[in-house]
Amino acid sequence: MSDKARDSALLLLRLSGVLLLSLHGWSKLTSFATGDSDGLVAAVAGLGLPLPLVWAWAAVLAESVGALLLAAGLFTRLAALAAASTMAVAAFLVHHALQQGLNFLGIREVSPDQLEKWGNPELPLLYLIVFLAIAL
Repeated sequence: MSDKARDSALLLLRLSGVLLLSLHGWSKLTSFATGDSDGLVAAVAGLGLPLPLVWAWAAVLAESVGALLLAAGLFTRLAALAAASTMAVAAFLVHHALQQGLNFLGIREVSPDQLEKWGNPELPLLYLIVFLAIAL
């Protein structure tokens, strides 16, 4: 692959990551900006993470400031790692990607109601892969 093709592919990956991250983080950012962050903080607390307000702010910053840094090409790897971290939390703690994968493989039984409650982990996993690729 030529340098120009590689650079174009990385630019496309970075810009698509910016779009995905911006869309994912916009509601979090507006909830904090309007003082209506109780739902997000409660959701983070429900994950069992200590200091849920701090982790909620970390997610907001990773998904808003991180998107701006990625768009500008500044501290790209650091911003991508922060974004990948939030997507890992979403995929594995919110959507239970591991348990769903084990259920898919027939290793662990999960009820249809529980699967519906957890939601689909595919998008957070895709975002996670995109941001890990950018970080590399």
